Amino acid sequence: MSTLRLEDLKQYSDTLRTRHGEALNVRFVEPRDTEELQHYFRSLTTRSRYNRFFGAISELPKGLLSEFLDVGGRERFTVVATKLVDGFETIVAEARYAFHAETATLEFGLSVDDRWQGHGIATALMKNLECRADALGAEHLFGDTLRANDIMISLARKSGFTFVNHPDDWKLVRFDKEISVAPKDIPCASWRLAALSRQAESPSASA
Repeated sequence: MSTLRLEDLKQYSDTLRTRHGEALNVRFVEPRDTEELQHYFRSLTTRSRYNRFFGAISELPKGLLSEFLDVGGRERFTVVATKLVDGFETIVAEARYAFHAETATLEFGLSVDDRWQGHGIATALMKNLECRADALGAEHLFGDTLRANDIMISLARKSGFTFVNHPDDWKLVRFDKEISVAPKDIPCASWRLAALSRQAESPSASA
């Protein structure tokens, strides 16, 4: 989207904190992340990969990897959460989201490295996704998960989501949250600025 100025993605990086105060850098994925992103998914447990993709895969297939790296294509975006581990920038979580303008909704899915689960990373990432949804003008934030994925269901419940039956697959449950934060009140600074910029560029904005 033009309001995101995708040619300068670094301005949309966010610094989040884990439950223990550790710094996380959340940014759009870049071509240089190709190998690290694939390594991240290979390193997940079989169960975590199954929960993320609703099927058994050992790594991202070539086509899906290309989709993950195509930031902004068809209003779909991938972000990675990284931290320094032994001096190297390491992906410890990821999220992919899609903005559906026709329904004013933002759909997302995420995962956290099994070694870093329990640090509050998923909670922090979901709060950041809420900022991004607000900035894009979404009115609802939603995701799907397996009915057997107790961890994601518990996280969504604690984050204020409500649950409904999935419209197409009985094995899944959909969690949804209504969002209605004014641009000036978005808690994430970079996304507050993006929202205010979008508001100023809107034909309905006052002169």
